[in-house]
Amino acid sequence: MTLFCEAYGAEAGNLALKLLSYGGVYLAGGIAAKNVERLSSGGFLQAFLDKGRMQPLLERMPVHIILNPQVGLLGAALYAAEQG
Repeated sequence: MTLFCEAYGAEAGNLALKLLSYGGVYLAGGIAAKNVERLSSGGFLQAFLDKGRMQPLLERMPVHIILNPQVGLLGAALYAAEQG
């Protein structure tokens, strides 16, 4: 699980740089919500930030874990309501 958290953090950091996620990175889904302590323990964040000269940029991007299991349904319901 430690290796998974590090790989997850490294890829989240890669994606944050690709998309320039200045508003933050939001981790959703069962894996993130069920492993908050493991993701917060350091390996995830260290791998997220381990991007050489890009580290200062990533340090300004907050990382959030979405704990609401209904977030996908809420987003779909909001989209449906906006469509009329």
